[in-house]
Amino acid sequence: MRNQPPAGGHSQGPEGTHDPAGSTQMFRAFVDEGEPQRPQAAAQAGPRVGLILGAVAVLALLAAVAWLALG
Repeated sequence: MRNQPPAGGHSQGPEGTHDPAGSTQMFRAFVDEGEPQRPQAAAQAGPRVGLILGAVAVLALLAAVAWLALG
């Protein structure tokens, strides 16, 4: 009698609560829905802009140092 499923046909977990597969799928859909969707192009454009601005700043600094040294 111990190996037979319950009379209702529903399997229960160790706590005695019913956990249908649908609730797991609904939870996963909820988690996926909560994540912000960012475009890949915008995410990659940020580091490039910073790199360009950094290079311009370094060149301006070198030009200022050279102008002061030679002037």
